[in-house]
Parts: sequence; C-alpha cells; structure tokens
Amino acid sequence: MIFLPTVNMKTTDFAKALSIFFADYLVNDRACSPRTIETYRYAFLQFIDFMEIVKKVKAHKITLDDVNKENILSYLRWIESERKVSVNTRNHRLAAFKSFASFLKKDRPEYIEKFVNICNIKPKAFLQKEISYLKPEGIKLLLSQVPQSTKNGRRDYTMLTMLYTTAIRVSELIKIRGEDISLTHPKSITIRGKGRKVRIVPIVKPLAKLLETYLKENRCLHPTNINECIFLSHTKEPFSRQGVNYMIKKYADKARLITPSLIPDDCSPHKIRHSCAMALLEEGVDLIVIRDLLGHSSVQTTEIYARVSSEKRRKAIEAVSKEIVPNEEPIWETNASIREWLKGLSDTKIM
Repeated sequence: MIFLPTVNMKTTDFAKALSIFFADYLVNDRACSPRTIETYRYAFLQFIDFMEIVKKVKAHKITLDDVNKENILSYLRWIESERKVSVNTRNHRLAAFKSFASFLKKDRPEYIEKFVNICNIKPKAFLQKEISYLKPEGIKLLLSQVPQSTKNGRRDYTMLTMLYTTAIRVSELIKIRGEDISLTHPKSITIRGKGRKVRIVPIVKPLAKLLETYLKENRCLHPTNINECIFLSHTKEPFSRQGVNYMIKKYADKARLITPSLIPDDCSPHKIRHSCAMALLEEGVDLIVIRDLLGHSSVQTTEIYARVSSEKRRKAIEAVSKEIVPNEEPIWETNASIREWLKGLSDTKIM
C-alpha cells in the first residue's frame, strides 16, 4: 500500500489527473512495482523543471494542454542535452508519459488524438551492453563457498540454488511463502510476479531435496507459519532485496579469490537469473520456453499466444541444473505545490 503525502494547493486538471494516476491507476489498475512508480515520479519532476525553465510555465499553472507531443519531445531532448541522461533513461522517462497518456485516453475523449500521438512516440534505439553472466562452472564455484554446516548457510545455499534453477526475480524470491510450495508431484512453486501475474515454476530434484530439508528445519509448513515468507534474515524478518544482494556479494567475493575469471565483478541476483537464461539458450531451449520460465510479457501483444506445458518447462530447467546442484490511498485533492507532492512520494511507505 502506498501512503501519499498531502499538501494544500490549488489544482489544475493536470494536477488532479496526476494525483489519480499515481494514487490509483499505477497502484490498482496497473499493479506497478514501487520501483516503476519511483521512476515515473522522477519523469514528472523533471518535466515540471523543463516547463518552468524552458517553457516559462510555473508548476501550478501546468495543464493537460501542456502535455502534448511537441512538449514531450522537447522535454526528452532537454533531459538528454542538459541533464545528461542516457538513452535508456530517456526511454524510461518516455514510458512514464505513455502510461499517463494511456490512462488519460479513457477519461478525456476530447484529448484522445493528442494522447494517441504521445503513445506513438518511438523510443530511441541504443546499443545493448553485452550480457554478463556466470557459466555453470561459475555457479558451481559460487555455491561451493556457502557453508552448509550452519543453519544460515543452508538457508543461503537453498536461496542461491532456487535463484539459479528457477530463474525467478529477487523480488519474487523474498515473497515466497510456505503455502506457495508444492512438494507433491508435480513439485512446483507458485510465483507472484510483476503486475500481480501468477505463474507456476517447476522444482527440479536437487532443489526439491534442499527445500524439503529447509522447510522441515524451519517449520515453514506448520499451520502457524505457512502464510509467512520462508526466507528470513538474522533478525527474523523477511529478507530484503538489499539483503540478498549482500549475501551474494559476500560469496562472490570469496569465489573470485579462487578463480577471478568465473565470477563477474557485479555479481547479483539478476546476474544469476541471466545465467540460467543463457544456460538454457546454450542448451538449445526455445525462446518461447525461456520467456515463459522467466515470466516475461511480450512487448508485442500479438506474440503472446504460446504457453508451454509445465513438463516442458521442467525438462528445460533440469537440462541446465543437473550438473550444478546435488490501507486506502488518499487522493490528492488540493495541492499548492505539485513539485513538493511528487517529491513527497519518495517518502511514501510501500507495503
């Protein structure tokens, strides 16, 4: 849940629309992650700066008439030249306005042509960096650094194995509860991913054995614990993204001392996810299968027609893992400072 700041101020149609966009549409209709909402917040803060500095329009006087294709394109050029943002960041800022335009198309039919024009602005092409990942021998080396003689070590080993053999996101890993795991045939995990999308990920044999031991040792399937997250930190609180990153970095630093070439400098949960995907590709697994495993949505809606069976996904993962592991949001009604309201979003509590 997001608790939005309230500030007294006179509203414009832009201010009112922005309030509903952040407080309701992104949270409830789009089910956007906190990180996406934060990215969009920066986009609008910079747009307000652009309107004041370049267009000489004060923040409290910005209206929906100002949200047009010409101004958006000028704004994008401005943040590239003056704010020195990357092409990738420029495209993220554009995505915020496309989402805003899509939201407005439903409620503002008089502006529909203008908003369609915004939605049709194309992102800039940019050179993709070469994907950095761990090869199977790198994963083996990383796992070998985890002490399985301790309770925390067994937890870390289970988490790392799950990240690699399921290719789930770190945000998905830390939310897994006892009730999400099925150790009866077919063994699987229910993953609640981006946009509240649910998918079933198969559990391969090595992970199943680890999970059976881990869940029993930590009583995760006990009726009093089954609705709780299974991976807890030393404070008995659910792991955070930062906690998982720190844990991986700790073992990666040790592994790098042994064979530096096998462990990337920026080893992270996402790198492990990449590693599984690349291993699947090298095994000749179809891209549609990999997309389904990773929980990706196709950029082109016409492409979303293929869904593979759970058994096919299971075989795909086994192919690469067999050698590795034995309250209500208040609507912003009146606001004197749209900039302050947007800045206040960074202090919101997200649950």
